[in-house]
Amino acid sequence: MLTIVFDLDGTLIDTAPDLIATLNLILAGEGLPAVAYDDARRMIGGGARGMIQRALEAESRTASKTDLDRMFGAFIEHYAAHIADLSRPFPELEAALARLAGEGRRLAVCTNKLEWLSVRLLNALQLSRHFAAICGQDTFGVQKPDPEVLRRTILRAGGEPARAIMVGDSGTDIRTARAAMVPVIAVDFGYSEVPIESLRPDRIIGSFADLPAAIREIETESA
Repeated sequence: MLTIVFDLDGTLIDTAPDLIATLNLILAGEGLPAVAYDDARRMIGGGARGMIQRALEAESRTASKTDLDRMFGAFIEHYAAHIADLSRPFPELEAALARLAGEGRRLAVCTNKLEWLSVRLLNALQLSRHFAAICGQDTFGVQKPDPEVLRRTILRAGGEPARAIMVGDSGTDIRTARAAMVPVIAVDFGYSEVPIESLRPDRIIGSFADLPAAIREIETESA
């Protein structure tokens, strides 16, 4: 059975509205200006701490570990309470997941979001039932682009790394998959900082309606 492993933010779910609202609330509390939506969208992908650090760097600011820990804690507390206010699955996602399951695919999530936040979000959107494993940056103590987090996610889902495909939206996802020797499909509607085609994934899709066919093409090439 083939295991399909998805990134979460910018791949399965458009989480940017809630993440950016939380980020700007935290920045305001520090007396810092809000980050423009399009700029903040490109800061997503390395977890909340990474998002805060990138926002500070954009203002040429630095923070001590103590201050960064405090900001991170405040971010998580607020975000957890507003995790699905505006976040929604990307179009055609649920139909694609149902179709993949019907084709006998095993599905999993590998994200740099904290595991409990990932589960909370997917529960809120009634999507958790589709996934055999939901793993975050804290699940195994490593995060993308370390390939070990992808390998362990596949194993936790009951799959084998040699029989898996990654689906993501960023250079981090593509580097992770390459390092794990797993084929990778990229979506072109996520949060990548650069044109996704420049990262040379195995396939690019513009809609989840195209995902089953892209998976079959990779399977055929690998046979």
